Amino acid sequence: MFDTVVVATDGSESVSRAVDAALDLASRFDAGVHALSVLDAGEIDASPEQLRDELEAALESHAEAALATVRERVDDGLTTAVREGHPAPVICAYAREVDADLIVTGTRGRHGENRFLLGSVAEEVVRSSPVPVLTVRQLETA
Repeated sequence: MFDTVVVATDGSESVSRAVDAALDLASRFDAGVHALSVLDAGEIDASPEQLRDELEAALESHAEAALATVRERVDDGLTTAVREGHPAPVICAYAREVDADLIVTGTRGRHGENRFLLGSVAEEVVRSSPVPVLTVRQLETA
């Protein structure tokens, strides 16, 4: 049913459950996993010009660290990628590129609650994805 699963990660704690779900599904269906982290072009463009290179380098380092945490949990069959752009369209384009059967994403990322008011990446992915999307909610901490 699933041969290729794309999991979008920004390294946040809330995305950890989405990574768990993606790896579990991939294991059950013997599917390959693509872990994708997107450097948010909007965040870079909104920063002061003299800080953009530094911010981009920091975001890239953060993305690589996020992918490393996924890499630590997978024996084989994992492909990782870092892309730059607006997250939702980049995630959907990547899914098309790798002929994914499923995208798995968390419902809250690094930007947390304020995304609720602005519209979330997960919501945009669900609306524009060429394949099914599994959104994984963060459980409330006790």
